[in-house]
Amino acid sequence: MSVSNRRKFIATTAALTAGAAASAMPLNTMTNKYPVIHHVFFWLKNPGSIEDRDKLVEGVKTLSKIETIKELRVGVVASTEKRDVVDNSWGVSELMFFSDLAGQATYQTHPVHLEFIKNYGHLWEKVIVYDAVDA
Repeated sequence: MSVSNRRKFIATTAALTAGAAASAMPLNTMTNKYPVIHHVFFWLKNPGSIEDRDKLVEGVKTLSKIETIKELRVGVVASTEKRDVVDNSWGVSELMFFSDLAGQATYQTHPVHLEFIKNYGHLWEKVIVYDAVDA
């Protein structure tokens, strides 16, 4: 086997090995560990107010103290391309992951969640919730 062919063989073997190893890995370990998803979208009473938006973001982050929330992500509208299927009318979102439905139920009545509603509820005019479990 020539040096050139040997190099091609080694490169091809390395690529195939890497591909096989990658395909054996789980696609998303977070969803395997935390199958209950709670996604909330908030529409601000004052949608042009960066101060109100930032205050609500601050409030949502306090929810991370709830022990049954395994992962919490807080977002604001991204400046992505405008398309008919994209809704960017909301102001703040929260994405939470729970181990099970019991943990999500605990979150709903947890004192930290109730305090969040009391302290920050005046900032939003509309809330929509999407709950899901891994399929």
